[in-house]
Amino acid sequence: MIERIHLAILREVRRRGSLTAAADALHLTQPALSHAMKKLETQCGTPVWRREGRNLRLTPAGEQIYALAERLLPQLEQTEETLRGLARGERGCLRIGMECHPCYEWLLKVVQPFLERWPRVDLDVRQSFRFGGIDALQRHEIDLLVTPDPVHGNGLRFEPVFAYELVLAVAGGHPLAQAACAEPEDLADEILITYPVPVDRLDIYTRFLLPAGVRPKRRQSIEATAIMLQMAASGRGVTALPRWLVDEYAARMPIAAVRLGQAGIHKAIHLGVRAEEGSILYLSTFISQARQTGDPSP
Repeated sequence: MIERIHLAILREVRRRGSLTAAADALHLTQPALSHAMKKLETQCGTPVWRREGRNLRLTPAGEQIYALAERLLPQLEQTEETLRGLARGERGCLRIGMECHPCYEWLLKVVQPFLERWPRVDLDVRQSFRFGGIDALQRHEIDLLVTPDPVHGNGLRFEPVFAYELVLAVAGGHPLAQAACAEPEDLADEILITYPVPVDRLDIYTRFLLPAGVRPKRRQSIEATAIMLQMAASGRGVTALPRWLVDEYAARMPIAAVRLGQAGIHKAIHLGVRAEEGSILYLSTFISQARQTGDPSP
């Protein structure tokens, strides 16, 4: 019955007052425009406009259709523009999952220029996926994952953005503070402060303590990075964090970074996306911006 072309014609006739002007605005021939409206009038059983000299005036039926056009056409046009923006990668919502607990300060440095460049792309950081991000990425619950533990394959693609060293953070007066490095047995009598995640997701365990058959005296879980470091600075335990983060806090609290083993534990932060979406323009731009931002060392 009433089609989109009818709404567009009525809107242009009302705005411009003539068939010729309406046809020009819609890039139609005048006969095609007249034929479309004649068909609608036949279906409705009533005229939609009447001629007054060289101009057209809408009938009450035409005014009803025009009112419908004013409501629906802007919504349709806005939706189409949104879809075109999505297709071009210029519009959307970038949902970021975090598996790097200490990376928020670094993320802010990436986000600010990204939002300035992409005003039509919203951004959401999903904290609930900090330590279950691979599954969330595969289930399409997030669009990009910040992680030190990439899992290649399964339709996922990971790009390295910066490398870092995991170190032991201890109080300035701790016996290890001046040591060249810490060995696993040095932690046997220590309270180890960690994020509240399983042991098999903590490098201090999987790459340092467990291979040596050592466990700390006690493990204490704390959610907030700053509190973890304050606890370590006050001598209430030790914690393992990226060197760049410990060095940053060492400028304002009595804390020292100690290498874990002679070779140290070296990691890299990766950004993961679904492989089929890696070409989306705002996603690829975010990854490029992250690389440019680089190492978050102070």
